[in-house]
Amino acid sequence: MEQSPVPDIVEAIAEAKETEPSKLDLTLYEYIDPEAIHRLASHGTASWTLTFELSEHEVTVTSDGGIFVDGTQEGLWA
Repeated sequence: MEQSPVPDIVEAIAEAKETEPSKLDLTLYEYIDPEAIHRLASHGTASWTLTFELSEHEVTVTSDGGIFVDGTQEGLWA
């Protein structure tokens, strides 16, 4: 999977907050380095799970394309 999941993560967070991505009151890089997410996602066939916390939510991204916000799948990447 070569696509960065960062835009899809932002969309999933917005969906969980029932708003548009442009109206989010947070910036992802305040909580995690988006470049680190991109590097992790570029590991091809490696299996991984990344979990990080926002002020109000826990976000988990998986190597198989899942994006979960507070345990609920809110999106897919790749």
